[in-house]
Amino acid sequence: MADKRKYRFIEEKDSKGGKLSLRIALVSALCFVVSVIVSFVFKGEAGPYVGAVSIGAMLLAVYAFHVGMKSFSEENVSPKYSVIGAIFSGIVMVGWLTLFLAGIGRI
Repeated sequence: MADKRKYRFIEEKDSKGGKLSLRIALVSALCFVVSVIVSFVFKGEAGPYVGAVSIGAMLLAVYAFHVGMKSFSEENVSPKYSVIGAIFSGIVMVGWLTLFLAGIGRI
């Protein structure tokens, strides 16, 4: 008896939102590393510019997480970058939150 089912193989593309999420999270992580290094060099007296960059990068991490979670709803795409972007931006958000709370505890 012949098998009458037809199989269709669709080549899945990478998620655009997932890739964007990963790029934004990488920028935020780079800002994190630079802010920490500058703060250590200036012995905690880096000033408001580092604080402004840090708050902006923290908001970037939140936005990257949002974009990563939203990219799961894309049709016919591989969720690989969505998962990586959402997890990495979540880790970066926790890092920023930890640094922020450590700074508040010092005041």
